[in-house]
Amino acid sequence: MPVEMRMWRIDGDEPKPLTTSVLPAEKDLHEFLKRDPSLLGERLLVIGSEVITPYGPRLDLLAIDGEGNLNLLELKRDKTPREVVAQVLDYGSWASTLSRDDIIDIATKHLDQPFEAAFEDVFASAPPDELNGELRLTIVAAELDASSERIVNYLRDFGVPVNAVFFSYLEDDGRRYLARSWLASAEQSAPTATSTAAKKGKRASWNGLDWYVSYGGNRNWEDARRFNFIAAGGGKFYSQTMRSLPEGARVWVNLPGTGFVGVGRTLAPARRWAEVKVDIGDGWTRLAELDLADPPHAHYNDADDDLAEWVVPVEWLDARPQSEAFWEKGMFASQHSACKLRQEFTLERLADHFDIDEDEK
Repeated sequence: MPVEMRMWRIDGDEPKPLTTSVLPAEKDLHEFLKRDPSLLGERLLVIGSEVITPYGPRLDLLAIDGEGNLNLLELKRDKTPREVVAQVLDYGSWASTLSRDDIIDIATKHLDQPFEAAFEDVFASAPPDELNGELRLTIVAAELDASSERIVNYLRDFGVPVNAVFFSYLEDDGRRYLARSWLASAEQSAPTATSTAAKKGKRASWNGLDWYVSYGGNRNWEDARRFNFIAAGGGKFYSQTMRSLPEGARVWVNLPGTGFVGVGRTLAPARRWAEVKVDIGDGWTRLAELDLADPPHAHYNDADDDLAEWVVPVEWLDARPQSEAFWEKGMFASQHSACKLRQEFTLERLADHFDIDEDEK
């Protein structure tokens, strides 16, 4: 049965039904959702409005959620039942092929700031490395006929990520209201065949050179800056990624919660604190013999490999005091001690700030 939204105002002991009206203009609903897509019940960032597709028609709204998944919103307007369902499926076939770069290009044309910065404004974090892992198709309507309902439910049973949301416009004593209901709840016939994460282009490409390093855990950055090293340890999650850093990698060092403070090249693979040597300008010297302001706790020396402190010697290309840390909204950050740095937005900002040639090998 078609979904019907009714509301009542309680006057004393008598419920008075509110009158459902037609929106003054259907474009109003488009504008409402464009300005505040949370009307759909979740936090979304609209990255495209009236998006031109290769097939002629324009997609009403293209949005993205905090996991990097695309949400396609198509208003029913005056389409026939078959037209509206066919249209949103056609858009879905196109959107499923969008690469990470394609998505950012669309966002750049629509947003008044870089995609990464807009994403952080809405979700309080940098966008994930992989975009468009899953896709959701939503028909937006004041009502939907029984035939369209049957088609949408049938498609959902086969894992097609399509749903319909209904907005009713009501007026009462000069006040205007919007009411929302979904054809199917999030838990009902949950889509299972929508993952596209493995498709080519959804993951940012990597140049084979640049790595992100998080230098945290109350470690002394001035020691690392002065004696040419980076380090991590105290658990497998932290030590394992530091040990994965290859010789010759270009590392960009971030102090969590502060910003990026240095860029350098690794001179050798990671070794345990008690064994590692660093190059401080007059030859290789055992780090444990140097006068550090804040050396690691002694128990790291005797810990197993996962808990031990692992150190990578570095030649700094530019290393600055913590007071000169650099950060821009939308830049990449991770809890991993080290990982491949793919995000072009971050690399471009860092290369410019530290005056480094991005393409230098």
